[in-house]
Amino acid sequence: MTSHQAGMTVAISRTLPSPASYLCGLTWDGTQLWHSDQEAKKIFAIDPVDGAVVREWDCALVRADLAYDGRLLCQVGGRPKRLVLVDPRTGKVTGEKPVLPASGRLTGIECGPEGIWMCLREPTVVQLRDYATMSVQREFPAEGRSPSGLTYTAGFIVHGDFDDAVLRLMRPEDGEPLGAVSVPGRPTGLTWTGEHLWYCDFPARSFRAVTTDAMLAGLAR
Repeated sequence: MTSHQAGMTVAISRTLPSPASYLCGLTWDGTQLWHSDQEAKKIFAIDPVDGAVVREWDCALVRADLAYDGRLLCQVGGRPKRLVLVDPRTGKVTGEKPVLPASGRLTGIECGPEGIWMCLREPTVVQLRDYATMSVQREFPAEGRSPSGLTYTAGFIVHGDFDDAVLRLMRPEDGEPLGAVSVPGRPTGLTWTGEHLWYCDFPARSFRAVTTDAMLAGLAR
């Protein structure tokens, strides 16, 4: 697989403050952003206009990224890591889905039209799993050694790379790497709202947004 150097630093179009300090997951439910923080042991609903906390739920199991399946929040949590299903209306844990083989490798998730996409470390791979059975449908080797969040955009898989401070793009059909863009800070959780790709900037304790057009324009190929 051809290695891609990072492209130019992509312009940030929006920034919102984080309510806590150990930024993990980020997802979008069509109305608001949802964010999870490992140190605070909470999941927050965030107003995408001003960053205000709309509601917050205790979740002691938070460890990595967050997704929304259309009904429930899917939090990467526990030891070994698994999907912890949380009702966004009440904050109650309604179930769990194991991610086998059980390990601590899982760092990023997002639901897409084909199933649930995941990134895992050591080695870095991107997987598509059937959401009902959690069986692996596709697996592709991915670039970078510190995958740190994943999202599904219109036709692309994007995963963060914490150490290299980049977003890496992949084609979902065959895993072809499409390049990378540098971003300010260190990305962890990622999500796409249809207008912006948002990422958690861990050291800045903030959420940052880039447009798809800006991201594609900055790719190193």
